[in-house]
This record gives sequence, structure tokens and C-alpha cells, in this order.
Amino acid sequence: MSTGESDSNAPGSVADPSNANESENEKMDKSTAGEAEPHETQNKDEKEHVDGGRQQQQHRDNVERPEITQGQQLDTEKYNVQGPGENKKDVSTIGGKTAQLIETSSPEIISTATLSEPEPPPGGPMARFEPPEGGFGWLVVFAATWCNGSIFGIQNSFGILHVMLVEDYQNPNDKTLQFKAAWVGALAMGMIFFCSPIVSMFTDHFGCRKTAVGGAFVAFIGLLTTSFTNSLGLRYFTYGILFGCGSSFAFQPTLVILGHYFRRRLGLANGMVTAGSSVFSMTLPLLLKKVVGPLGLSCTFQILSAFMLVQAFLALTFQPLLPTAHSSPHAERGGGSSWQRGLLQMRKFFNLRVFRVTTYRVWAFGVATAVLGYFVPYIHLVNYVMEEFKETGKEWIPLVCIGASSGVGRLAFGKIGDLIPGVKKIYMQVASFLLLGLMSMMIPQCRVFEGVVVVCLFLGLCDGCFITIMAPIAFELVGPLQASQAIGYLLGLMAIPMIAGPPIAGILHGYFGNYHVAFYLAGVPPIIGGTVLFFVPLIHRWNQRCQQQEDHCNDKMLPSENNAVNGDLLPGFTDVETHV
Repeated sequence: MSTGESDSNAPGSVADPSNANESENEKMDKSTAGEAEPHETQNKDEKEHVDGGRQQQQHRDNVERPEITQGQQLDTEKYNVQGPGENKKDVSTIGGKTAQLIETSSPEIISTATLSEPEPPPGGPMARFEPPEGGFGWLVVFAATWCNGSIFGIQNSFGILHVMLVEDYQNPNDKTLQFKAAWVGALAMGMIFFCSPIVSMFTDHFGCRKTAVGGAFVAFIGLLTTSFTNSLGLRYFTYGILFGCGSSFAFQPTLVILGHYFRRRLGLANGMVTAGSSVFSMTLPLLLKKVVGPLGLSCTFQILSAFMLVQAFLALTFQPLLPTAHSSPHAERGGGSSWQRGLLQMRKFFNLRVFRVTTYRVWAFGVATAVLGYFVPYIHLVNYVMEEFKETGKEWIPLVCIGASSGVGRLAFGKIGDLIPGVKKIYMQVASFLLLGLMSMMIPQCRVFEGVVVVCLFLGLCDGCFITIMAPIAFELVGPLQASQAIGYLLGLMAIPMIAGPPIAGILHGYFGNYHVAFYLAGVPPIIGGTVLFFVPLIHRWNQRCQQQEDHCNDKMLPSENNAVNGDLLPGFTDVETHV
């Protein structure tokens, strides 16, 4: 504190009568410039001497609550605070925070800084985030395309690998060989979905890049070790478990990372990624049958492992852009006991709050029901064609047709999905599941090979629609910040029916001697699931109507803006309690 300021408050100072009538504005101007009056009146000095203790307490309260200080003048950049016995100082904005320095003549009151945190913007961190809608995002799209293609191209071509496995372990007395061989591919496909909830936690904690790179490398190890074993039981582990789990960790981040770079074009980006995977589904069956197949099963797995090794390097482009949600201040300060902090972390990774959304629950269980028969044609269709039509040179064509039409469907339905607002996109999945079930039932009705080809074209279109629109629907139902775990839980629910479907079809084939009953029953779950999904938009509209009515009732209960503005007294508090 300056010497001039101390002299102005000394007990022996002489009052200047001209200053008694000085205007308040002139006092504020002088005090703001840091000029103290040379003299103080004797009456004011006596009053400060009597009420010094009360003023000191008042100054402390002013420091603690600058927003309700008497005489405070609010400006967008500066606060001028004046109280009895103190010199006014400026309150200026510092790095987005406001700091108030109050200096008094009392030796007990020291300079204090009070920081007030700005309120977060409405809508959370997504309020300011705008994806680039392109640029580096197109390179991410290419990497995601390779990932989807290499994983699902191999999975969708397992019908050819299934025939090679059966021939490799051929045993005329073993009627369950179809069932045993089907488990290899079913485990791999099922593990992709079964690991999805865990992958969601890894994605949220470690990020898309580390998760995808690690998963691709594990899948590479799984395929490579499969080539060095001749035991069917070991291939359950190397191909079914290792390759399946690694594929899950490599695949799911591609569903999340696109939402970091696209919003308006998210459906188109998903369509391009999933359509690119259809190119693999078209070419891999031909590659396996005509080129790799003659080299033997071991060389086939070694060549396929190279696809996953390339994916491990491409996944390095998965750089997240979406801002993370802020944790609670209590957790950041480390408040509470250790088990409470651990519980907060557990709740962060096991985000079961997505199941509180009614529409998400219905949608997730409807999709899980529909996929019970989804993977049956991909594994057993090649063997069915060989048995029914004796086509030893064309049995791979139905798989190519599914891949080709799936690519067209993913591009087309991805663009159409961008034009359909909100949760109405689910109607596209409803139509695809209903048609998928009908086409599965039509396969045994085909008496010529060309009929099977036509049915497979429709199966591919349904597959393209279902896959492309899955991630955008998750974003619509739970929002971008919870979409990762929402997709993970959905894929996890899909795991058991995906695993169970093909082996059940293999058992039915061994019992009846053909695939007719297996394909008939495979069409029932998609029809049931599509019917359940039909009610999701209806439930969504009903929930919105109830929410609007509840908000309307709350608005009537609360005072209007004209009667209760910021700073007004709340009911139950007196002016003495709030004014300091």
C-alpha cells in the first residue's frame, strides 16, 4: 500500500470541506486511477474507529462473494468495487476468469484474489465441436475401409474355408463334422461381437488408434499361428479366439472414428467404408478358390494374415478429434475414499447408462434377435450349392454376388440414410431384416442355380443396409459421446446368436441330411427382430411427447424470467441473509 494512501486515513488528518460535496462519479474516477484523497473527515475517521471490526468482516465477505457486493458496477470486462474504508481496484478478465483485488487500510486484510469459473456452454463439449467433414478424414475412411474389408472379407469367405476344413478332416463315419467345422468360423464371427463391450472401454481409455493397432496385430498372430497347426481344437483357439478377438479390437474403432471427422456426411462415410469391405468380399472368394486354395490350407492362412499386418500400420491414422467429456470436479479433486474413486472410474468404463434409454434397449435387443440366422448363409451356402446343384466350379459365385450387392447397398443406403432425419432411419433396418428373413426362406425353394444367385443379390442388399445404418442410429439414440459404448454393447448382445446360428444349422443338416430346414428356420429370427424394431420410432415419439408435457408443467411451476432474473432473491431468503 502506498504512503499517500496511509496518510489519508491517519487520525490527525484535516478534513477538506470541498470534498464533502464531491460527486460519486468523481470519486470513482479518482479511485480507479489509483489516486487517494489527501484528507479525510474527522467524522468518517471516528466512524471507522467504532465500526472497524464490522467493516473488516464486511470486506472479507466482499472478497468471498464479489458478485453481490454493494455498489458493484458490472461491466463485460471490468468490475469496480468500492466499500467503506477501502480503495477501489479494477477487476479484469484473466484467461477467461475474473479476478478481484480489494485493498483496505486495515493491516489484517490482505490482498486477495477470487476466481470464478465460467459456466460451461450449453450442450457440453459437443456444443463447440464441428467435424472437418473431409480433409484428413478421407485418409481415415480409406484405412477404415481396409480394416472392414480385410476382416469381413475373410469372415464372409469362410464358406470356402469351411469346405477346405471339412475335406482336410474328412471322416465318413463322423456325421457331426459339419457341426465341428462350423464352430471355427462361428467362433471368430461371434468373438468380433462378444468382445465389443470390452473394446468400447479400451477405445474410451486408450483411444481409437492404440486399440485398432493392437487388435490388428493380435489378429495377425492368430491367422499366422493357425497356419502352423493341424488340430481342429487348436484352430478353435487360434482362428476362432485370437483372430476373432483381434478383429473386434481392430474393427470397432472404425465405427467410432468416423464420427470424429464427419457429421453431415457420416452416412456417406459409413457407406464408403462398408462398401469397400464388399470389394474384399467379392474378390477374396475368387482368390481363395482359384489362386490360394490350390496351395493348401496352411499357405492360405499365411497369405490372409498379411491383410491384418497391413491394417496394423493403417490404423495409425486413427487420430481422435472429438473432445472428451469432463469428469466431475469431485473426482478430479480426489474427493472421497479410494473405493469411491474406484467406483467412479468403474462407472466411467462400464457406462450402463445407455440402457436407461428405452429406445436403445428395444433397438439393441431387436437387432440381437434378428441376427440369429444372419450368418448361416455365409458358412453353409457353398456346401448347399455343391449338394443341391453339383456345381463344383461355381459354388463360390453366390458369395461374390452377396459381396457385390452388399457394396452397392451400402453406398446407396448410406446416402439415403443421410436424407432421413433422426430415428426414422430405423425403418430402413426394419425393411432389411424382413426381406432378409424372406430371402433365407426362399433359398430351399430355388430349383435352379440362377435362382440362388438372384436370392443372394437381395441378401447382399439387406446386408448392406443393416451394416451401414447401424452406427448412425446409435449416434441418434444416445448421442456422440456415448455412441462408442452403445455400439459396443449392441455388438456384444449380437455375439451369442451369431455364434449359435451356424452350428445349429450344421446340426440340422446332420439330422435331416439337407439344409432345407436350416434355411427355413434361419429366416424366422430376422422377421421377429424387424417387427420389434418397427416400434422404436413410435416409442421415441411417445417419449418426446411425455418430455414436452413434463417441461411444460415445470415451466408453469417456475417464476417467469421477468419476475426472477439473475441476482433476485429466492423464496425463503431475506435481504439480510443475502446482502453482505
